[in-house]
Amino acid sequence: MHPIVSQLLGKTNVGGSQCITAAAALLFLLCLGFLPSVDTCPRYCICASDIISCSGSNLSVLPFDLPSYATRLDLSHNALTALPTDWIPQRSDRLTTLVLSRNSISQIEVNAFTVAPYLLHLDLSSNQLTVLNSSIFSGLKELKELLVFGNQIIQINPGAFSDLHSLQRLYLSGNRLKAFPLGLYMEPGGPRNLTFLDLSHNRLSEVPVQTLLSVTRQGGIYLQDNPLVCDCALMALLEYWIWKQYRPLVDFRGDYPCREDSRTGPICSQQGMWDIPLEAQTYQVEPGKSLTVPCPGLISSTQEGMFVFWVTPRTVVNSSTYDSSGHLTVLPNGTLEIQGALIEDSGTYGCVAARGRYYDPFESVEVNVVVGNLSTASSNGLSHRSGAEHFNTAFTTLASCVVSIILVLLYLYLTPCRCRESPGEGSRGCGGRAFVLCSDPRDIESEQRRSNGKRVAFLEPQAENSIDIGSPKTPAIYLGHVTTEGILKNGSRTLGQTLTDPAHLA
Repeated sequence: MHPIVSQLLGKTNVGGSQCITAAAALLFLLCLGFLPSVDTCPRYCICASDIISCSGSNLSVLPFDLPSYATRLDLSHNALTALPTDWIPQRSDRLTTLVLSRNSISQIEVNAFTVAPYLLHLDLSSNQLTVLNSSIFSGLKELKELLVFGNQIIQINPGAFSDLHSLQRLYLSGNRLKAFPLGLYMEPGGPRNLTFLDLSHNRLSEVPVQTLLSVTRQGGIYLQDNPLVCDCALMALLEYWIWKQYRPLVDFRGDYPCREDSRTGPICSQQGMWDIPLEAQTYQVEPGKSLTVPCPGLISSTQEGMFVFWVTPRTVVNSSTYDSSGHLTVLPNGTLEIQGALIEDSGTYGCVAARGRYYDPFESVEVNVVVGNLSTASSNGLSHRSGAEHFNTAFTTLASCVVSIILVLLYLYLTPCRCRESPGEGSRGCGGRAFVLCSDPRDIESEQRRSNGKRVAFLEPQAENSIDIGSPKTPAIYLGHVTTEGILKNGSRTLGQTLTDPAHLA
């Protein structure tokens, strides 16, 4: 509120001329437009915080005033037929979700979405769109999810998905598309990180197998419930996807052609393919040399019309476009030829062919190619060694170091120190060969530690032959009256003196 009005309304005296003056000033400011307007919820809509729902309101025309605080706008289940460029009167930088599903929209003007440049989710499903024109989604550089399923789209013009740099999920199912939208992957300015594409329930009769082998390594493409022609190329693709456990195919296996129980498909496999084992192999070649890699599971000659694709670390090549001068070529028999091998050619290569067989879990249609020695490939991350082996070696070394340190500490601080002999008694001072565990031999000299510390004595009997024949035998000592405290407690005498002192034996 305006500060002048706040001061006027803050008057506590409501009598006399002050009340009249405040009211007059308030009306004057309202007339001049000094007070800010408050966004109100549009008519026939429900507003909850930053969500505005106008669903099922039978709206047929736009624009209408959109509050500036809105982040989600639901216009579904209405009677809208077109989306003009001025469908909202002013630009909205906070709007991130726009739902226009379940309308009758058949026309969207170019640049219609530039008024909401920060949209993340756009739902145009279940409308009457037939063509996606060029630049129809212009300005939506932040859009991540686009839903246009359930329309009547028969054509997608070039440049329709320009500016959709951040698009990750696209739903095009339930339309009338007859051609695969290659522009999503080939045209400049299109999506750069598309990880989900739903083309199910359309009218696709064929798909670009080589392109799909390239793009499906980063994301999923759903093609179920399309009238796809079951040829050898499609059979090779589906078999490879099954071996890779490709989720879009595994989850909807019954909705694809070329099923295992189908007897109407072409005969693409060779006789004897079932008996050829599919084992992972490694091929090594020196840089600059040539290398031929046979396709696992294929015999030396292939029948006419059979397609063989090789998925390499950088591209996908096939046998139908044989070029003897190329760096990577597929020979007519399905063998891959690498001419002038480079270090970058090292990696995993997959041979995609219609073998007409089931795959065991341990079988592999891929081979490893190493250019140079194994150490070079390992440094490039192409020779994958077991991480457990490195962990075991490091753990063993660490454990050995810890044990060694513990043993050294035990030796330094728990070494038995020999008791001192009393002067004038010769070897009798340690006659019992007593050893005292001490942390520091100098502790024996400390009067305070002799009075408070505890020591453990280990007594070892003297050997018979170590006693002089002439000397009288040491009488047996009765220790019944000597307490444990007396034995363990340090005094001014050594342990040998304590046990042989006549005063204590009395």
